[in-house]
Amino acid sequence: MLGNFLIGLREGLEAALVVVLLLAYLRKTGRQRLIPRVWAGVGVAIAASLGAGALLTFGPRGLTFEAQEMIGGGLSIIAVGLMTWMVFWMTAAARKLGPELRERVDQSAEGSAWGLFLVAALAVGREGLETALFIWAAARATGQTWQPLLGSLLGLAVAVVLGILIHRGALKINLRMFFAWTGAALIVVAGGVLAYGVHDLQEAGVLPGLHHLAFDVSAAVPPSGWPATLLKGVFNFTPATTWLQAIAWTAYVIPVMFLFLRLVRRGVPAPAASARA
Repeated sequence: MLGNFLIGLREGLEAALVVVLLLAYLRKTGRQRLIPRVWAGVGVAIAASLGAGALLTFGPRGLTFEAQEMIGGGLSIIAVGLMTWMVFWMTAAARKLGPELRERVDQSAEGSAWGLFLVAALAVGREGLETALFIWAAARATGQTWQPLLGSLLGLAVAVVLGILIHRGALKINLRMFFAWTGAALIVVAGGVLAYGVHDLQEAGVLPGLHHLAFDVSAAVPPSGWPATLLKGVFNFTPATTWLQAIAWTAYVIPVMFLFLRLVRRGVPAPAASARA
């Protein structure tokens, strides 16, 4: 549940920041007449995200067990790829997000009537689709139904409140530190989703080694007990882990975390420094 809360919070805040920047810039430049286009784009993006979530939830039903596991494993791996890209991109783009959006608004305002609508729809819709896919994959990994949805909804609700406070000038957040801490946590969550995706593909017969376990701590950590439930809900940890799952988790989390922390420590150059370079 905590992992899904972080997903909803991070993705929701990214989308909220986009909307806040769009609205603030339109008001500042005297283009209030274009604000309804922004909200129309946001509405379409939310509807598309909900539709994607429904398709992921109900689409695979009726298929064979092997087909469901194959689809689930493949989509889980895709979700991990998208989440990894999002974590690195947002960490690097936190400082230049505003100028890029303002430039796109200027171009859209001078172009067709649908330009600004598309800017809002694509910017928010991308976050929504990524959220739907990753939450679905995380829910499969934990074997839970309503808990991941509740966690993500709470995260989105907090993100909306933060967006409103930022828009009104009542709250300032160090976005670089926020995306650094949440990014590191989500890399660990993504590692668990990747391991579970590998397990799905093993159950589908696509990958070997389903019965070759790297460790089995079910006796010490019963799968039905609260420690296992907590570990599974937060880190997607399974007491019985195959060798291929352990290798996939290690090969993903260690190098990705190293590269991410190096990016955070190095920091993003200031716009003036980038221009001089």
